[in-house]
Amino acid sequence: MNHAQIATLVVLAAVVAALLSDRVRADVAAMAAAAVLAGLGVVTLEDLGRGLASPALVALASLFIIARALDVTGVMGVIIRSAASMTDRLGRASAPLIISLCGALSGFLNNTPLVILAAPVMQDSAKRLGISPKRLLIPLSYASIMGGACTLIGTSTNLLVDDMARRQHLPPFSLFEITGVGLAIAAVGALYLAFVAPRLLPSTDGTEPTPALSELAPPLKLIPGLVSVTIFAFVLGAAAGGLSIAVVAFVGATALLALQVLKPEEAYSGLRPQVLLMIGGMLVVGEALGKTGLAFQATNIVAGWTQPLGPIAALAVIYIATSILTEIMSNAAVAVLITPLAIGLAENLGVAPRPFVVAVMMAASASFATPVGYQTNAIVHQIGRYTYMDFVRVGLPLNILSAIVAVWAIPKFFPF
Repeated sequence: MNHAQIATLVVLAAVVAALLSDRVRADVAAMAAAAVLAGLGVVTLEDLGRGLASPALVALASLFIIARALDVTGVMGVIIRSAASMTDRLGRASAPLIISLCGALSGFLNNTPLVILAAPVMQDSAKRLGISPKRLLIPLSYASIMGGACTLIGTSTNLLVDDMARRQHLPPFSLFEITGVGLAIAAVGALYLAFVAPRLLPSTDGTEPTPALSELAPPLKLIPGLVSVTIFAFVLGAAAGGLSIAVVAFVGATALLALQVLKPEEAYSGLRPQVLLMIGGMLVVGEALGKTGLAFQATNIVAGWTQPLGPIAALAVIYIATSILTEIMSNAAVAVLITPLAIGLAENLGVAPRPFVVAVMMAASASFATPVGYQTNAIVHQIGRYTYMDFVRVGLPLNILSAIVAVWAIPKFFPF
């Protein structure tokens, strides 16, 4: 091993240890890793630029601003309040409908604010229906995760994996290209949440009080709200038509500011810089892994293990490894580390790399067994006062089901 490889391995081990310990913020750990690699000469200024000015980061930042506009103008509040009113009209049928609505919206909007807004609705609905809110909050989080995996813009991870794949000279994913696989997983997951999860969820209350609905979704501002929805629809339509998501989302976000739908301060507050910086730093680490040849060496090792078993087994290995790592560290970090390995493994096996990339997308979102693997899990863990084992008991079977469905469905939609 040469100097650059040793330095990269040490930095990688340090950043993974920091992420696992949860004592250092993920964005700080990732940016520190990028700085050390640059200081040691492993990556150049151009490598830093490719990581920190990635199209995935431009798309994410722009989509965060668009989602913030839908929130500030009251559009999100109208949707959530309408969902809340269903409880009185539909009774027990309203809970699965609200959860399904949040899952569907998560395919197009960031699911973290959705869950923050919907959690009080779930608590209010549970109290009106005479059931424990604990029976609804975990399903809410899981539905938002599965919904987000159904489109390219549903999660930051999907955009990041797409960006990593482009760096490996693969054609970009379209907006709905992964929807078939995502819907297959979501359909099985919905059946599980409807018929199995209620038997495993705690039935006693103990949830944390949350603000009234009126304190959370601002009142609707009609004209700004219509402008926000129109721009959001334009972004979706243009992206579905094949235009660059980064470009159309950036145009949409800029238009919201130019039309004064959002104040600059409101836009900045929606940017979530901790997510953007963490992804940017990890992209630089990914550059180092590729530049030093470590990713290639790791690919050869894994290919040697899986080649006798065939591509289906190799796909399962990639999915399971990604899913396990996602439960214990940032899914964005996992995506950066595993995507080049998955592509290299496919090429080594002489099969199409696209199924393996999709496996990383799906598995990096399939975090159900712990409250720390995905941000929405952490939110409902706090609000619902769940135990760690509540997530293990309900989420682990869903992880296994998702893996089985994914390994079956991916080759159907993306042949080897």
